[in-house]
Amino acid sequence: METSALKQQEQPAATKIRNLPWVEKYRPQTLNDLISHQDILSTIQKFINEDRLPHLLLYGPPGTGKTSTILACAKQLYKDKEFGSMVLELNASDDRGIDIVRGPILSFASTRTIFKKGFKLVILDEADAMTQDAQNALRRVIEKFTENTRFCLICNYLSKIIPALQSRCTRFRFGPLTPELMVPRLEHVVEEEKVDISEDGMKALVTLSSGDMRRALNILQSTNMAFGKVTEETVYTCTGHPLKSDIANILDWMLNRDFTTAYRNITELKTLKGLALHDILTEIHLFVHRVDFPSSVRIHLLTKMADIEYRLSVGTNEKIQLSSLIAAFQVTRDLIVAEA
Repeated sequence: METSALKQQEQPAATKIRNLPWVEKYRPQTLNDLISHQDILSTIQKFINEDRLPHLLLYGPPGTGKTSTILACAKQLYKDKEFGSMVLELNASDDRGIDIVRGPILSFASTRTIFKKGFKLVILDEADAMTQDAQNALRRVIEKFTENTRFCLICNYLSKIIPALQSRCTRFRFGPLTPELMVPRLEHVVEEEKVDISEDGMKALVTLSSGDMRRALNILQSTNMAFGKVTEETVYTCTGHPLKSDIANILDWMLNRDFTTAYRNITELKTLKGLALHDILTEIHLFVHRVDFPSSVRIHLLTKMADIEYRLSVGTNEKIQLSSLIAAFQVTRDLIVAEA
C-alpha cells in the first residue's frame, strides 16, 4: 500500500517537471551551473564566501542570466526551510508603487530574524518598472536597514533607475551571450529532450535569439512541438521571420523589376508567409551593408530606410511604407545607373 501511495506521489512530481517550459526546467540552480559572465560570478562568489555581500544592481538585456544568478545566490545562502522567511522576491507583475515600499518591503526589512544569523535578501526584479516615488522611498529603506537586509535590483535599462539608488549598489552588467556559450547549453537541452535538430537549425536559433538564452530555448521548444524537426526553415517559419531566400527575392524584385510588379510580388509573399515589414526591413538592412553600392547611394538608401523604420514604430500603414521602401530602392537603382 505504502509503495503504491509513494508511486502516486512521485507521478505528479514527474509530470510537473515534464510539463514545465524548458526555460524553467533547465534554469541553473547553482552558481556553477551558470554558463556566462564568469568574472561577475566569481566576484559575487567571493562576496558570499567572505560574508560581505553588498547591495547589488544587475542590469542588461533579457535572457542573459540576471535573475538566475541572484536566485542561485539565494539558494546558496539559505537552506530550503529558511528560504521563505529570509528572501522576499517581487516582480513587475506585483504592485510596486510607493505603498509596497512603505508596506511589505519596509516591514520585511525591518523585522530581525531570531535564532538565525546573517542578513535577509530582498530581490526586486524588473526594478526599472518601479515609479519614481517608489524608488525615492526605497532609497531611505536601503540606508536604514543595511545592517540586516541586502537589496538586489534587477533591470534591463540602467537609465530608468534613479542615480541615488545606483550609487548605493554595486553594479554588474550582463551582456548578451556569445554563440560559443549558447551552443553547448542548447546541445545539452537537445540531448536531454531528444530533439531532432540540424546544424543549420542550431545556427538559425543562435542568430534569431541574438544573445538571449530564454528566447533561444523558447524558439527551440515551440519549433520542436510544432514541426517535430528543428531546421533553419522550421525555425524561421515558427518565429514568422523571413528566410534568407525570401529576402534575396524581395531585393531582386525591388532592384530589377518595375514598381507595380515588385509591389504585387512582395505583398503576395507577405500575405502568404505572414511576414512583418519591420522584420523584412531589418534583414534588408544587413544585405545593404554587404552589397557593394557606391557610398553616396548607400547613404541615401540607409537614410530612407531609417525614416521608414521610425514611421513603422509610430504605427503607420504598412502598405504605404512598403511603397516608400520600394520607391527608395528604385531611386537607388536609377542613381547607380546614372553614376555608371
